[in-house]
Amino acid sequence: MRSAPFLACLALVAGTASAADIARDHDTILRMQGEYAVDFAFDETVLLKPGYERAPAMRSGGNELVVVVEDAPTRIVLQHLLVDPKSGHVTKHWRQDWTYEAPIRFEFSADQTWRVRAVPAAINQGAWTQCVYEVSDAPRYCGTGRWSYDNGVPSWTSDAGWRPLPRREYTRRSDYNALAMVNRHTLTPNGWTHEQFNTKMRRSADGTQQEIAREFGFNDYIRTTDVDFTPAREYWSATAGYWAKVRRHWDGFLGQAPGAHLKTKIDGMAMIIPLFTQADEVQAGGKVADARIDTVFAEFVEKAPRGD
Repeated sequence: MRSAPFLACLALVAGTASAADIARDHDTILRMQGEYAVDFAFDETVLLKPGYERAPAMRSGGNELVVVVEDAPTRIVLQHLLVDPKSGHVTKHWRQDWTYEAPIRFEFSADQTWRVRAVPAAINQGAWTQCVYEVSDAPRYCGTGRWSYDNGVPSWTSDAGWRPLPRREYTRRSDYNALAMVNRHTLTPNGWTHEQFNTKMRRSADGTQQEIAREFGFNDYIRTTDVDFTPAREYWSATAGYWAKVRRHWDGFLGQAPGAHLKTKIDGMAMIIPLFTQADEVQAGGKVADARIDTVFAEFVEKAPRGD
């Protein structure tokens, strides 16, 4: 049974949806936590640029723990952690934040640039905004949509938006520089899925853009009991406080306009390496002064230029 404070909080925000509807959405998002074997599949489908040849299909997989970092009636933060079952090595992976009727979100606007803008009112009523972050907690993309439960199937579909090239592509592709995307999350009896409807685009500084190809991505999160995720839980227990500080630094750029610009190469490794090194120090029992995190951000992050 819901606590009185939880229900009271929902009552204050339930202007366009009932408290029960918001609570159902909240609980659905929380169901994405857990231990998973994950399959990643990406296939180019419609070829749109003259002379373009379809890229090979991409297949990969991993074992992923999804933990709850923050849980409030209208906001949930989920952190993904990869673990190698043979070595026990843990990699902090992507993060997803969910906010009910979020007033603002960041949008990928140019290479290494994310601008903070108001969420359009037409799509925001009764909707949840999901924002996705890089392994360093740098921004990736946001989308806004409503949860549906048609035929008893919980599913959320975002509005159309932009995202930078995924890590699987920017190390080997230079013919496009942005993805126009729509995302869908669906809860299944065995876990959940993430469908990606992507169009690979070449955007130019003068505002023109060319469609290269469409792509369908399918990430299948299947609950598993065959993997020991203890190393991932231990890593997060030891480093959660450190990464909370990193998130607060990012909030200084992404919590208000104009947004953030990264002064690194597309791969972001110049920033990822020092942050991961500091986290390793914390896991080993050491302490990392806030000033050292300040130094990393001062070198690699600045406010986004003002724009539309």
